[in-house]
Amino acid sequence: GRASPPLAALSQVLRLERSRRSAIVFPLQKLERYLAPGTDTARFRLFQPELTALQRAEALFRSDRGHPIDYVSSAVRMDHAPPPALPEVCFIGRSNVGKSSLIRALFSLAPEVEIRVSKTPGHTKKMNFFKVGKYFTLVDMPGYGYRAPQDFVEMVEAYLQERHNLKRTFLLVDGVVGLQKTDHIAVEMLEEFGIPYVMVLTKIDRASRGLLLKNVLEIQEFVKENTQGCFPQLFLVSSVEFSGVHLLRCFVAHVTGNLPTVEA
Repeated sequence: GRASPPLAALSQVLRLERSRRSAIVFPLQKLERYLAPGTDTARFRLFQPELTALQRAEALFRSDRGHPIDYVSSAVRMDHAPPPALPEVCFIGRSNVGKSSLIRALFSLAPEVEIRVSKTPGHTKKMNFFKVGKYFTLVDMPGYGYRAPQDFVEMVEAYLQERHNLKRTFLLVDGVVGLQKTDHIAVEMLEEFGIPYVMVLTKIDRASRGLLLKNVLEIQEFVKENTQGCFPQLFLVSSVEFSGVHLLRCFVAHVTGNLPTVEA
């Protein structure tokens, strides 16, 4: 298996000086100091777990003999999907939004789990199911937009409507370019089906602070004005620097019912 990269584990992050540590774990809150005075920051801090919750969540993403993390199967139709026995989360987003890279980062403490990452947009053509011990399943969905699978709409709509164990959908948005037309279509689909979801801004290491703040504020306003099912707090992540990955692991653990004591 691969060695886990630097900052993949909380123990490595905790060795950093305080401001750097905080920026890695809570990248959205790092932007607060650059807001205009009087700006409402409540939506920056809705999910703010303590260290113990972050550590408990990390343990779920760290494989060992008694807690295997495995690729289960791939499916192009719902009758090929594994039985809906565990709480489930799925990750969707535009082709080339960094979905596979983020899932690899989430599973970086289970290096035997093979997450294929390609520089070619539209690499994921099937729904890929990963079982996290006896606790939950994570599903990597095909990307929409450029080079999306021909049967993408039928596959994804059927999954979202029929998968009764689905606890949360994670809609990934490129942090550099913000919401695109295809993202709006995905939002409309999730809203129409009444699916609870959360937006995750990827590739934040590639965006200047000003651009990132602009995109964050615009998307938060969009969520406030135009959505019913979207969690009001955005999650910012960098699969390269591991910013936001620890917090996202904790949120996944929380929404799948594996961190019942977390205040959110």
